[in-house]
Amino acid sequence: MTDQRSVAIWRDGAAVAVPPDEPVVTAWDQGLVRGDGAFESVAVLDGTTPHLPAHLARLARSAVLLEIPQPGDHVWSALVGAVLRGWPAGTEGVMRLLLTRGPGEDAPPTAVALLAPVPAETIRQRDEGISVVSLCLGVPADFRAQAPWLLGGAKTLSYAVNMAAYRHAHRLGADDVVLTSLEGLLLEGPTSTVAWAAGGTLHTPPAETGILAGTTVARLFERAEADGWPTARTRGTVDDLQAADAVWLLSGVRGAAPVHALDGVRRGDAGLTARVRALLGR
Repeated sequence: MTDQRSVAIWRDGAAVAVPPDEPVVTAWDQGLVRGDGAFESVAVLDGTTPHLPAHLARLARSAVLLEIPQPGDHVWSALVGAVLRGWPAGTEGVMRLLLTRGPGEDAPPTAVALLAPVPAETIRQRDEGISVVSLCLGVPADFRAQAPWLLGGAKTLSYAVNMAAYRHAHRLGADDVVLTSLEGLLLEGPTSTVAWAAGGTLHTPPAETGILAGTTVARLFERAEADGWPTARTRGTVDDLQAADAVWLLSGVRGAAPVHALDGVRRGDAGLTARVRALLGR
């Protein structure tokens, strides 16, 4: 079977494509040693990256919060071009752009692009929906916005807690997670943004809770407003999700995954998922 994965690294002022199994970073890279870096996951549709600018803008914001020198959009554009070269247009892909502090000691940051087909499980969850459990993140809702050292709003490589939440959910028989604050307010998923429909309005938690600014929810809300569907940044709870007409976890690659069970309670979507997908374009 042909390996469809593609890798490129910025090296000596150029984007260099390398075999997918070839090492590209030193063992001393701070992204490996300390998780000191940021990343973005970008959907590849029909051989293109239509939402790349929003992801590059968020990657730049993450780099500022991490105080990592930004290589510049020309670097990412070259890396994206390198991994897309020869990619089959009919294969839906997930591209990851990784920026680390590099090996340190005045060395430049590391910039890498990875491209692989979207996993079948991701597509299944998009098509069939997901079961979700709520888990407490252990911080007050407003604390991260006042604590820059916690890197609220940055998409960092330090994903150990996120992955642990997934594993815990899987042990409970669920697919995904909605994280809540100490007070029980909704935050986000480990790799997604939560959104719900209630009272004729689309809702999502506000940014001041320290959540990551979702590119997909921003696109959805902009198009929903243009389509006459009101939107709001709302301080919600799990009870609000249980009472909602529909609930989704939104992410750049999976898209809008409808939540068909929350904390073991079955729920529907009032036929609204089709409208959400139409607004997102898939």
